[in-house]
Amino acid sequence: MEDTTKHKPVLLNEVVSFLAPQEGESYLDLTAGYGGHADKILEVTRNYKGAVLVDRDLNAVEYLRAKYREVKPEIVHDDFYNAALRLVESGKKFDMILADFGVSSPQLDQRERGFSIALSSRLDMRMDKRQELDAWRVVNKWSERDLIEIFVEYGEEREVRARMLAREIVHSRPIETTGELAEIIKRKSGYGSKHPATQIFQAIRIAVNDELGQIERVLPLVTKLLAPGGRAGLISFHSLEDRLVKEYLTEASGRGIESDLRVLTKKPIIAGKSELVNNPRARSAKLRVAERLPES
Repeated sequence: MEDTTKHKPVLLNEVVSFLAPQEGESYLDLTAGYGGHADKILEVTRNYKGAVLVDRDLNAVEYLRAKYREVKPEIVHDDFYNAALRLVESGKKFDMILADFGVSSPQLDQRERGFSIALSSRLDMRMDKRQELDAWRVVNKWSERDLIEIFVEYGEEREVRARMLAREIVHSRPIETTGELAEIIKRKSGYGSKHPATQIFQAIRIAVNDELGQIERVLPLVTKLLAPGGRAGLISFHSLEDRLVKEYLTEASGRGIESDLRVLTKKPIIAGKSELVNNPRARSAKLRVAERLPES
C-alpha cells in the first residue's frame, strides 16, 4: 500500500467542529483522499453503512478500500461531480457533506504523477489516470491562443507575461517533462518569492482536471444532497475556487424565505499557527460551511 505518511488533512479540527457530527448521522465525503477527515467524522457517527467516500484518484480509492475493509462504507471511484449527480438521481440525502478541493500531498509528492515543479517526470497531472487529456497534451498540442487563455484565466497571470510564456512554450516543443517546462519558464522569468512556474503549473493542472468546472457544477448538487439541517463544509485553496464557493453560498442563502442554505461561517475559516507549523500546505486553505434549511 502507498505510503501516505506525508498526507495531513487540512483544517481537521475546524471541519469536525463546524460539521458537528452526531452518532448515527450520514456522511458524504466528495474528495475523501486517504480518509483523514473521514476518520474523525466516522469515529463519532459510527455509521459506516451510511457513509459514501468518493475520490477520482485510484491510489486513494485502493487505500480507502483496504483501510475500511472491515466496516465497508460505500467507496466510489469517480470525480465528485459525476458521483454527486448519481447520488442525486438515486434520491440520497446526507446529514454532512465535505468537499476539499485541493490537490492531495501524495499527488504532489509522487514524481511519476507529473504534478511537481521540483520532481521532474513526464508531464501528466491527471487526478484520474483513466482520462485521455493530460499535461503533455496541453503543453505540446494546444494552440498558443489556448495556452494564453488558461494562463490568464486559471493561472491569474498578466496577459503580457502569459503571451510571452505561451510563445516560448510553443517554440520549445516538444516538451516532455515537468523539469523541462519549469526550466523554460525560469529562463524567461528569473526567481521571485516563489518559483516562476507556480502559476503556470496551476493553470495547466486546472485545465487538465476541469477543476473549476467541476466545482461550479457540483455546488448546486451539494444543496440537493443535504438533508434539512444537514451541514456542508467546502474547502478551497486559491482565489478562483473560493470565489465560486463564496458566490454560490451567497446566492443560495440570500433569497429570503426561499433560501436553501444558511451560511455558518461569516468569514472563511483559515489554519491557525500551530497547524501551519506542522502542515505548511494548509496556509492557503479556506473553509466555508453552510446548513440546509427546511424545504418550504
